[in-house]
Amino acid sequence: MSLFPLAELVPHSGDMVLLDEVVRYGVDEVETRVQVKADGLFNQEDGSLPAWLGVELMAQSIAAFAGCHAREAGKPIALGFLLGTRKFECNVESFPLGAELHIKALRSLQDDNGMAVFECHLTGPDIHATARLNVFQPPNAAQFLEESGEAEKHV
Repeated sequence: MSLFPLAELVPHSGDMVLLDEVVRYGVDEVETRVQVKADGLFNQEDGSLPAWLGVELMAQSIAAFAGCHAREAGKPIALGFLLGTRKFECNVESFPLGAELHIKALRSLQDDNGMAVFECHLTGPDIHATARLNVFQPPNAAQFLEESGEAEKHV
């Protein structure tokens, strides 16, 4: 049973919420879980998920981390952005149907402007993936998106 309902933690909706539960979270870390199901948006013909989806699972784990802290502080869930990843490595090409995956994300750096870096690990039966994700959660996401849209018009 998740500490909080996932739909209340991540700013995704419906089938885009890929995680099943938050197992635990702390000041700088989170652990989540997902079981590969046959009817997901990203399943391959054999029911497996492509390994590159591990980056999204890691990013949603970080979003769940932020959501847990927001809920704990009585604040609304805020929009965040995955800026990029470094050194995504995975020992498999896909995550098999039925596999239970555990994702751990540890915050290694955060500045006052909302930029953060997380060291992430995804494990399952004979599965190991790692990556360092760079994320950004602006103080006011709506204003940030509006300003970004204006900046794009002038490029």
